[in-house]
Amino acid sequence: MLPIEQDLETKETKFTKLIENNQGIVHKICRIYTDSPEAHEDLFQEIVLQLWKSFDSFQGDSKFSTWMYRVGLNTAITLIRKKNRTIKTSSIDSQAYFDVASKETDELQQERLNLLYGSIKKLNDVERALVLLYLEDLPYREISATLGITEVNARVKMNRVKEKLRVLMNRNS
Repeated sequence: MLPIEQDLETKETKFTKLIENNQGIVHKICRIYTDSPEAHEDLFQEIVLQLWKSFDSFQGDSKFSTWMYRVGLNTAITLIRKKNRTIKTSSIDSQAYFDVASKETDELQQERLNLLYGSIKKLNDVERALVLLYLEDLPYREISATLGITEVNARVKMNRVKEKLRVLMNRNS
């Protein structure tokens, strides 16, 4: 095997492991920004594709999960804004394909998640991203870095969104 082929294989293996270990991040983004299983799967593949395309740019200055959130959220928001809520994906024929196994949840947990995600979907794009990162227990420093806003602004926005979610959750329950 040529050195270039070995490097590519190592890169693909490393990338696949990182995605498998952090796939919950992508699923959460997809769940917040899509309404059907098909759209969820399409957005999942598109985010993984964008992560692969930009994998060489990951320098390790931040945690992999923080970088993954940034790429995933930017991909979801960009696609939704450009396509009027219709998500189109890139052709996978000319791109690398990564077989990432999906993890499942139990029924009670799924019902609770449906109520939460139903309320979150009523928020605007930035509020959704903020809630997603907050629910991951990320510190405001990382949330602000991921969203490109100040830490103070992230705190203020999150307090407002919490109140908005309280109202929405009470309506839905």
